[in-house]
Amino acid sequence: MNSSVQALPRWKLLAPLLVAIVMALIPAPSGLAPHAWYFFAIFMGCVVGLILEPLPGAVIGLLGVTLAALLSRWVLFSPEQLATEGFNAANQAFAWAVSGFTNSTVWLIFGAFMFALGYEKTGLGRRISLWLVTSMGKRTLTLGYAVMIADTILAPFTPSNTARSGGTIYPVIRNLPPLYDSHPNDPSMKRMGSFLMWTAIVSTCVTSSLFLTALAPNLLAIALTESATGIHVNWGQWFMAVAPVGIALLLLVPLLCYWLCAPEVKAGSEISDWAAQELSKLGRLTRHEITLIVMVVVALLLWIFAGDIISASLVGLVVIGGMLLTGMVSWNDILDNRAAWNTFVWFATLVALAGGLSQVGFVSWFGNVVGGQISDFNPLMAMVALTVIFYLLHYLFASVTAHVTALLPVMLAAASGIAGLDMELFILLLLPTLGFMGILTPYGTGPSPVYYGSGYLPSRLWWRLGALFGLLFLVVWLAAGLPWLLLIH
Repeated sequence: MNSSVQALPRWKLLAPLLVAIVMALIPAPSGLAPHAWYFFAIFMGCVVGLILEPLPGAVIGLLGVTLAALLSRWVLFSPEQLATEGFNAANQAFAWAVSGFTNSTVWLIFGAFMFALGYEKTGLGRRISLWLVTSMGKRTLTLGYAVMIADTILAPFTPSNTARSGGTIYPVIRNLPPLYDSHPNDPSMKRMGSFLMWTAIVSTCVTSSLFLTALAPNLLAIALTESATGIHVNWGQWFMAVAPVGIALLLLVPLLCYWLCAPEVKAGSEISDWAAQELSKLGRLTRHEITLIVMVVVALLLWIFAGDIISASLVGLVVIGGMLLTGMVSWNDILDNRAAWNTFVWFATLVALAGGLSQVGFVSWFGNVVGGQISDFNPLMAMVALTVIFYLLHYLFASVTAHVTALLPVMLAAASGIAGLDMELFILLLLPTLGFMGILTPYGTGPSPVYYGSGYLPSRLWWRLGALFGLLFLVVWLAAGLPWLLLIH
């Protein structure tokens, strides 16, 4: 990722600004407050910037929240809010601008990077990678299936896909590409790294939809749905609804990634044989490796079973503290981890920007508009239309949790106003898309920034593959999932 402004085409620098200005000059749509429309203009300028990447993503996000905060009197707050006695716009604007840095998912992502650092510094990541290459490395495709199987085994018991994929799987597989002379931010990433990283993030998006307990926002969505409609969906109902499509996609994912994000290294026993020799040279597990294994296992158990006692993000901080106290990593090692700090700032600013859409009232306005437009649709067509809109609007959100919180009540309200619509069927069609939609953008779900920050999935490649796989997931879900739901419902 090149941050040199001089080396970039000028149009890439100007395009985000022009998009924001042009949109701001267009009169606000009927029913939407002008300040909400101005905020949306800034948001869309940031999205264009993230796609074109004239500057690093973290810089785009930082500039976006800074601009919105500077113009808060016109883009963040309504005249009524500004007229409220005691309302301090300056302090409120700053609090909003830095709100993403207190987001638990942002800290969990940072923790995932630190886990990866621990694997690297202790040598455990290299040891596990050599073992994987020795046992399954004769074919690149089988490595992809190994990644998918690992995620599937952990998924039903790990509600945080950031902890599962970003904190447990990524730290291991990031050690594999260098064994095949495949390095980040380098043309050699195509040899192996891009394929493995893409397979990992796609796999976790599918497992996040397959199991109710594989994604925390699934559980939030169930709670919000029951509160709004009185309809409760249990684990078994969810799994039965998604299983045919979810299992089929899981079996196809490594193969699809192998075709659409093709690795240059396809097979070869030489690397496998070399890995076996290197593994034997490592000898027995070191004290630091054993300590890290214990920490990771404890963290995994806490993520799976103790979510009500200790947050997943705090578990990550505890492990970081443990690694520092035991000398596995030093504070300088953490300070030198540029990818972790870059991703931390990038995702924190995006969370604030996405949250601002709800804060200014844009999301609720949009939901009401959509509901009014499809109120006369055939109930089945209305369900499909709402699901497609709900799915594609994820481009505007930096987390699935924010998406659920902001949009789900709106979609349920819109659906409830359509005569003849089966709400239980609609819920079973709508909610399982929460995992699938995470693949759309480099900020779409918790582990996305981790894999994006790996250096093996450059911006252009992610947006292209994200759109392709995102469309594939949606089409397959509607074409195969809906008939299945109609059959079992």
